[in-house]
Amino acid sequence: MAEKAAGQRVGELVVAGLVGALAGAAIAGRRGSRAAVAGGLVGTAALMASEAVARVRQRPGEIPPWWSRVIMSGAIAAPLGWLGARVTGSGSGSGSGLASGAGPVAVGLVAGAVAGALGLRPQKVVLGPVAGAAVGVAWRLAGGPSAPPAAVAASAVVGFRVLSALLFRDPQVGLLAERVRAADLPFVVPLESRTRYVGVDYVRTLAEVIGGTYEANAADVGIVGSLDDLAGPQFDPAGVDPLVREFYERTTRFTLDIVPEWRLWVRPGYLLYRSLVARPVGQANVPMNQRETLRGVRSRIDTITPDGGGAVGVRGWIRSYADTDEPIYVGIYTTYRHDDHGYVSVGFPVPHGSFTATLLPLPRPGGGLILTSHSDLAHPGHYLTYIDPETRDLTTLAVPGFTERLDVHTDNGQLRADHAFTLYGLPFMTLHYTIRRR
Repeated sequence: MAEKAAGQRVGELVVAGLVGALAGAAIAGRRGSRAAVAGGLVGTAALMASEAVARVRQRPGEIPPWWSRVIMSGAIAAPLGWLGARVTGSGSGSGSGLASGAGPVAVGLVAGAVAGALGLRPQKVVLGPVAGAAVGVAWRLAGGPSAPPAAVAASAVVGFRVLSALLFRDPQVGLLAERVRAADLPFVVPLESRTRYVGVDYVRTLAEVIGGTYEANAADVGIVGSLDDLAGPQFDPAGVDPLVREFYERTTRFTLDIVPEWRLWVRPGYLLYRSLVARPVGQANVPMNQRETLRGVRSRIDTITPDGGGAVGVRGWIRSYADTDEPIYVGIYTTYRHDDHGYVSVGFPVPHGSFTATLLPLPRPGGGLILTSHSDLAHPGHYLTYIDPETRDLTTLAVPGFTERLDVHTDNGQLRADHAFTLYGLPFMTLHYTIRRR
């Protein structure tokens, strides 16, 4: 373990040195090849020193210090700014028209926009291009249209990061645990995809790895074994409507019709995510509109029962488009108890890790059941986890800005559900379900 950790630290220093070399060369390269080499050497030394100091000061269970992350992001932006200007000619200072006259402004705006988009928080998405353009204007006033694009991009990203840190004090993510045993994080579902694609055959593939009896499209099973497992001070299963209980404990008896409701501000980002991430990975590929749901949604639960029989060990609820079997969601549903509270943890496998939603059950007037990640208790929330393929140790990030609430209830005898999601307090999607018997 010590040798592995030492090797990892050396690797981090090497990466920092390479990033610094590219940044220094990109910023100084306008003055000639010798200046580029000198800039690369200075950048290497600066980034390696920054990385070394940051790792020394980093405490267990913490991500690297904020200042070191800002320096690294600025260094990454520098060669990208240089490359973008070379491709578009926006920073050359030659030619005529808008491209040459607004070079620093264009570079700063794009760099800030990308940094803001990576911040995920909607307010940061708006702030990014504004801050980047302001930095670009400052460069143009100081150095004219020939201001170095690499320096403009780096300073735009650093300026945005500093400004956003002043405006948004609450963390976007936090390192919850680093290289710990799965037993130490009962609210994380430690099941990952061992390939780059999750897909509808995930549970079958998992059974080949962990063993047990695999059953595809299991009959008369639910996403939870019993709602009684969720009993606690805040929730009495006896008050749940029998139809709601049946849905949770015998989910395969029902079909679901989905009507997605997306907020306009999130649609462009989701379309990009869907094209670049969801479809290639085969996970979290939510319908964009009701027209897509007209293709039909296939719902099934695949199970794995440990060798020797007994209770179901793994419940994988798989939803896919009926016409192509393209996956929508592949979720591993579990329940557990802690400090007299019952919880539902849903793990969504991703390559080499998982995204877990741990939800607290609450009663709803009229016999409904609410599962929510918003709570003052320690466990509910969302967690992104990397799983070491050799040791099975977990490194987990908490994502406090992401919340969800699933409300299952009856309406004049009809079973319905509303699944609402928010990002930093802003609603961005609600999935409306009509649930019918098969």
